[in-house]
Amino acid sequence: MRFVFHSRIEGFGSHMRSLVFAATLVFAACGGTPSNGQQSGGEVRQGPPNTSFTPAVAGQTRAPEVRSGVTIVTEEIASGLNHPWAIAFLPDGRMLVTERAGRLRVITREGNISAPVQGLPEVFAQGQGGLLDVVLGPTFATDRLIYWSYAEARDGGGNGTSVARGRLSEDASRLENVQVIFQQMPSWDSRGHFGSRLVFDREGHLYVTLGDRQRPEPRPLAQDLSTHIGKVVRINADGSAPADNPFVRRANARAENWSYGHRNIQGADLHPDTGALWTIEHGPRGGDELNIPQAGRNYGWPVIGYGEDYNGQAMHQASQREGIEQPVYYWDPVIAPGDMDFYRGSLFPWRGDILIAGLDTEALVRLDVEDERVTGEERFALGVGRIRDVAESEDGALWVVTDEDNGRLVRLTPRR
Repeated sequence: MRFVFHSRIEGFGSHMRSLVFAATLVFAACGGTPSNGQQSGGEVRQGPPNTSFTPAVAGQTRAPEVRSGVTIVTEEIASGLNHPWAIAFLPDGRMLVTERAGRLRVITREGNISAPVQGLPEVFAQGQGGLLDVVLGPTFATDRLIYWSYAEARDGGGNGTSVARGRLSEDASRLENVQVIFQQMPSWDSRGHFGSRLVFDREGHLYVTLGDRQRPEPRPLAQDLSTHIGKVVRINADGSAPADNPFVRRANARAENWSYGHRNIQGADLHPDTGALWTIEHGPRGGDELNIPQAGRNYGWPVIGYGEDYNGQAMHQASQREGIEQPVYYWDPVIAPGDMDFYRGSLFPWRGDILIAGLDTEALVRLDVEDERVTGEERFALGVGRIRDVAESEDGALWVVTDEDNGRLVRLTPRR
């Protein structure tokens, strides 16, 4: 057993089982009080903003740094995964883990990795495309249905995000009675911005987050309700559109659409108290956003935003416009967010806080939230690389997967 107390984890092997510890708070020594406690007085250290846009309201960006006094212990559970994308816990404690290359694995708490689960439809595994999110259906206990999103090749050379469901066999080795229940339309010849997170609400409806397909040509379609480009959609468990969706009765609009004007949402969760959907969205260079997508509302992309193009050219003429929603919070420069989860446990002193998987930051980002306002931010360098997904097990421990060829599954606990 090896104990390391610095910002870089050493000595990872192909399927190493030994414990490794990291205990670094990014940009500051750990200290202070538990979550919602003492603020350091300044913002989290980060680079200068890329744009000169002014926040619409005070506290909309660069919230004060709040130190929770937590030191995170990291334990590598498994490695050798090919760009793992998502974690879903089975009732027996094992995990379903997707690999972007198109494989679904079952991994035990001890790190044993199964052979690929059989029966998945073929995926378009190019660029950002592949096998993406996976969740258990709300009636899994009786029907063993799981749902997953993936990039799907389409006739004519295009592709798009699709959602399928199937019954996980009793031995978890295969999927049965697989059905494709949703296809993003129109298809596009692109290798980027597929979304995509899946979140069931408390009534059994399924939210699916969908990207703008990255290229300049489809980008304006995020404002076009006749498409699924750049949308959050809300569907029934069988893929049909709920009767109370906002655009069901509007001509030339997709009945599945819930909200629009999104760029590329790869993180989402329900608020543990209100049940509202919260999402986190990639901006370009600047302008990552935290939103609460509401029925029928426009969230601006690409008309308004807080970032610029990657070449430094202006992406938006303004950051605000009447009739278009503002983000709850935004980042400039970006954190490049993967998934986000509200913390529901008690192992960490963070109940109700938002935890974000940082890709470019290679950090776990924590947000203090009061009502619908971010009041503080904290970042933890885990030393494990780009973090794609974060999930919470029943004991309050956190689990992350890393976005790399030799992707890892890592368990996080507080040092006692």
